[in-house]
Amino acid sequence: MTDYLSALVSADVSHLPLSRPVHFTEDQQQRKFGVEGIWSRHVALTGYRFDILDVRAGIAASLVKVQIDGKPALLALRLITHGGRIAGVESILVHSRAEGMLFNVDAIGTLSPAMAFTPPPAQRNSRRQMIAIASRYPRGLQLGSFVKSDVPFAPQAYRFENGMLMAGPHCTFLPGCEHIKTQHIPTLSKLVYRIAAVDEQQGVVLIRMDFGPGSVFPAPGRPQGLSLSVFEAFKVYGGQIHAVEAFMKTKPADQPLGWN
Repeated sequence: MTDYLSALVSADVSHLPLSRPVHFTEDQQQRKFGVEGIWSRHVALTGYRFDILDVRAGIAASLVKVQIDGKPALLALRLITHGGRIAGVESILVHSRAEGMLFNVDAIGTLSPAMAFTPPPAQRNSRRQMIAIASRYPRGLQLGSFVKSDVPFAPQAYRFENGMLMAGPHCTFLPGCEHIKTQHIPTLSKLVYRIAAVDEQQGVVLIRMDFGPGSVFPAPGRPQGLSLSVFEAFKVYGGQIHAVEAFMKTKPADQPLGWN
């Protein structure tokens, strides 16, 4: 991941260990690796980077705050490796509130204490348990209730999306949002999701989601027929979800996430 981000800054892939051709997507669209999309822009790093390392699956993922042509942006990416070489890259790049619905990049400066915490071995759940616990969250969205899916949130659990506190203690976005489990949420019956990475040591499950129709509310100047493309990270240990942090971007509702 470090080498990959350095290559983005230098716009030079020659020193990367690659398994060619590299399957590269940005915003659900296939691009020419090393040439198109973010590779055609001037990229600078800002110091914020949240890595999710799935050693067993050979996947390195990260939520990164970057500068694109001098302006702040949010980059979520997942590197798929085979034999120590990068074989695929899945990514989204959020430049503005218009693209992300929410966009408070000034609040994204350092990794949160909750996500930086390394659970001691006695508190770690198995890989299968972590996936089962985190998966209750998207199922709750499908049902329109985290109570119905019985998501096991810790008492201080929160949700941070594109730099905005959307649930948990001190949330003021909407009435009731300070209680993450009982807060009002839309029913997203068409939501689809898949497990993108599991960091067994750090207790993080990354889930890739398409929220589906109804996830983007109509607004003046906003196109119709949109849904949300999301990389959502769940801090899981001790049988509970302690934090949820996500980067997300609008997309056409009929556009698949790919990478099935």
